[in-house]
Amino acid sequence: MSSNTSRSGFISNLLPGFVMPTDGTGRRLLREYGAMFVARGVTVPTKIVFEGEEEVSAFQSMLQTATEKIGEFSMELQAAAMADLRNAISEASSAGLSITPRDADSARRGYDETVSLWESRVGPALKYWVENGRMTQSDGDRIRAMSPFEQVPEVLRLEEQGIYFAKDLSKSIIYSVAPPGTSQHLSMLAFDVREHENPHVRELLARHKWYQTVVSDLPHFTYLGVQENELPRLGLKTFTSEERNFWLPDIDLTWFTAA
Repeated sequence: MSSNTSRSGFISNLLPGFVMPTDGTGRRLLREYGAMFVARGVTVPTKIVFEGEEEVSAFQSMLQTATEKIGEFSMELQAAAMADLRNAISEASSAGLSITPRDADSARRGYDETVSLWESRVGPALKYWVENGRMTQSDGDRIRAMSPFEQVPEVLRLEEQGIYFAKDLSKSIIYSVAPPGTSQHLSMLAFDVREHENPHVRELLARHKWYQTVVSDLPHFTYLGVQENELPRLGLKTFTSEERNFWLPDIDLTWFTAA
């Protein structure tokens, strides 16, 4: 498969009516988190970012879901994703392994939870950059007063100037938290795995259609609903980092701008 065919393959596998990004922020978010949008056998959003709690609640209310007690936590996922996760957990148990959630929020999340995580990075970063003279107090106050949806492109624009918002202030905020409305947990197709360091656990999850798709989030697995040999046909490519294989949209910003 040629590079151009693979890239157009990703776009052609998006849902009819998918709202294509027209700005740099949207294109970047599609590249970072977009593998989920070509998942099969489940319901996926037709836009990259949910703009608020109302949109998230409306989307989640139309899903077929299943709830399961896994380890010490009750988890909720889309039904097909949960069925394959159950199968993975059963196979793991037979092999003397465990697959358990990293924390109470390892599966379904609400919009407000993603906002809280975002604000835990943005608030301290604004204070730091104002105090260190990289940003005026008025600019800091202006950004603080924005809605989370409005803050995302502003924060990413500032990061292009080296004004970073990750927890350690040394890299992009998207390597620390997903911007509000973009988390795959909102679509109930993501599961954070406590045992993610074990390569046998990762291989077993992949056999049951759960893959790593977010390079900056090592415990995070995404349900894509097909076997691994079918992923390239959906326009996904592998990226290897720290001995892990991540499946990412086969697009880049230069190609997207020209498309």
